[in-house]
Amino acid sequence: MTSSRWNVAENTILQEREDRALTLTEVDYSLLTDLYQLTMAACYVGEGLEQSQASFELTVRRLPQGFGYLIAMGLAQALEYLEKLRFSPEQIAALQATGLFQHAPKQFWSLLAEAEFTGDVWAVPEGTAIFPHEPLLRVEAPLWQAQLVETYLLNTINYQTLVATRAARMRDVAGAEATLLEFGTRRAFSPQASLWAARAALAAGLDATSNVLAAVRLGQKPSGTMAHSLVMALAATAGSEAEAFTAFHRYFPGAPLLIDTYDTIAAAQSLAESIQSGKMQLAGVRIDSGDLLTLSQQVRSLLPGVPIFASGDVDEWEIARLKASGACIDGYGLGTRLVTGAPVNGVYKLVEIDGIPVMKESSGKMTYPGRKQIFRHVETLHGTSLHGTSVQCDRLGLITENPRSGEQPLLQMVMQGGKIIQPPEAIAQIRQRTAATVESLPTQCRQLDNPTTVEVQISAALQELTETTKHQPRRIVASEGR
Repeated sequence: MTSSRWNVAENTILQEREDRALTLTEVDYSLLTDLYQLTMAACYVGEGLEQSQASFELTVRRLPQGFGYLIAMGLAQALEYLEKLRFSPEQIAALQATGLFQHAPKQFWSLLAEAEFTGDVWAVPEGTAIFPHEPLLRVEAPLWQAQLVETYLLNTINYQTLVATRAARMRDVAGAEATLLEFGTRRAFSPQASLWAARAALAAGLDATSNVLAAVRLGQKPSGTMAHSLVMALAATAGSEAEAFTAFHRYFPGAPLLIDTYDTIAAAQSLAESIQSGKMQLAGVRIDSGDLLTLSQQVRSLLPGVPIFASGDVDEWEIARLKASGACIDGYGLGTRLVTGAPVNGVYKLVEIDGIPVMKESSGKMTYPGRKQIFRHVETLHGTSLHGTSVQCDRLGLITENPRSGEQPLLQMVMQGGKIIQPPEAIAQIRQRTAATVESLPTQCRQLDNPTTVEVQISAALQELTETTKHQPRRIVASEGR
């Protein structure tokens, strides 16, 4: 085989391996979408509608069961996706090779070849509490562009909003003094999701993540302890659990130790003797199984000055139960219940095209027409033990409306002409906003059992537009030459 043929064959093999790995990079953004986004775009081109100015809003119709609010998250990744969206010649050829676009107009292919997102985006800042029917984000762009980006935007915002909301609730229940660690990488729905989950959790109030890549990318220090396998391996070869702890501290002095591999209380007693004799310093112990309430109390009596961490399918309800029962726990490792759960069912719907308000009228899935703004009524608290602000209610109105006294408009322009116009926010900044937002919510909205959401009023102007749009006859446009 000649050198050139060998190189071609080798490159083909490498490409096939890369394809099988299904790893995601920036160049893949364009094809990471549902097929119907592309088929609709082709149809728009054929009908001469692709450049019509469209507005889509991303909202939730209802909150997940047991939730009184959601914390908006994922905007940074959404904007990064929009700014880097391109179609390569290879991707266009791959679409053509499917055979699904045989009747698509030729202009569709030239549109993809020159594609880039040129629209505007309005969004609520990450870390903001939102409620049903309130837009987390609005895309204003040529119809084919605004349509194409739906799938990716829903994916990142729905998932990060879910994790951020769970993290915010866990922080709210645990209190500011507790150490909360994100341990969800092995339970997240994919390697990509694990990175988004770590980011959302940190931005919503958790202290650290065990995901090394996420921590490094976000400028954070990863945090963790050890697994039972290390204790079992070293105990089997070195002779005891105590020898395993000593070996681990040889390389990571004072690091927290996992003490429930065999007998939690016996391990705590052994560690207490080592600490009292001056042979060991210890930054903490972790309990991952058993009766966390009783074990934590017993371990605290043996190790009074050592922080105790608990893990093992812990969620906000378990944290609340343990606190109310008098558990001696200083921090939690949060995994499965943080990064999984009832999904945030965000939807992305057309609300206006070429200045014409539109709405979906399906039973149970109605949407409000027109481009909208969220006006949040916030009351400043003075002279009480509660300082800061309190959210009283929200008003959903049209962008042409002005805020009333005490109201703040939440949606801000974050992208103009396809370019990000605001510098990215640091995780610490978003975390502060999340904490302040949750603190400002009414108690009944934050409670875990039977929470009630903040009242969202529909403005008179939006209500009038809704009624007008409902009864507006569908326009029938005669086709010319078709």
